[in-house]
Amino acid sequence: MEPVYTAISAILLFWHAAWDRLLGDTLALGTSWSWVLGIVFLVLTVRLALFPVIIRQVRSQRATQRLQPQVKALQEKHKGDRETLQKELADLFAREKVSPLAPFLPMLVQIPVVIGLLHVLRHLRPGVTSEASRTLYGWTLTQFDSAIHAKLLTAPITAGFSTGDLTVKLVAAVLILVMTVTTYLTTRQMINKAGRAEEGPALIMQRVMLYGFPLSLLISGALFPIGVVLYWVTQNIFALGQQAWILRRYPVALPESKAPVKAVAPPKVGAKPARHGERGYGRSVAR
Repeated sequence: MEPVYTAISAILLFWHAAWDRLLGDTLALGTSWSWVLGIVFLVLTVRLALFPVIIRQVRSQRATQRLQPQVKALQEKHKGDRETLQKELADLFAREKVSPLAPFLPMLVQIPVVIGLLHVLRHLRPGVTSEASRTLYGWTLTQFDSAIHAKLLTAPITAGFSTGDLTVKLVAAVLILVMTVTTYLTTRQMINKAGRAEEGPALIMQRVMLYGFPLSLLISGALFPIGVVLYWVTQNIFALGQQAWILRRYPVALPESKAPVKAVAPPKVGAKPARHGERGYGRSVAR
């Protein structure tokens, strides 16, 4: 994980330096904006790097919806025979080169980034005194000293719900709640666009990602530094907007079996059909 810690530090320090040159090291609204915006732009950098993965996610959503009629046919054919159904579904997805996990790839790829940022922020504490430790992952002594005093709404970004005072607990609690809700919303957005599974391993995976993952964040968020929770909230909000824009620009086509059918009114009693070439051909003409 050493390369991950170094890469995360490099991106964070780059954006902090850029905002520090623009805004200076001022504290407004109890917030060290150069460090907070450094974390926000770390999110934007990662999301831009993940853009090819996100495009793959959209293509997988389209493929998954295209296969829905075949999935439903297999579910009807093997109703009550879960083992055979799971095997047939796995064969179908393998044959069509569709992965049920593809819609969740951007979220899964983010996990090493979050772990890296978690490690870096936990390393930033006043108790670290040796120069060798303070300059790990490309940090300078000045940057280290500045980061350990960085704040969000007067709460240190390196502190967390389980380690801070009342102010820290309040800020952390609000961020953790927002993190949980936005994680649920981004996951539901992905599942709705990809199509909800009715049974089998895909259904289990969707339920785990939709309910289990946000619930785990609600509990484990108390252990995260505020800076990590801020990262997660920012990436969720950005993901909601990015996914909505992509899916609006490149809409997922409905399967043919789900295409809306235009209703045709029955001919009136006593009506005679219009002749070929007459205006209104195909309509009923009353006497």
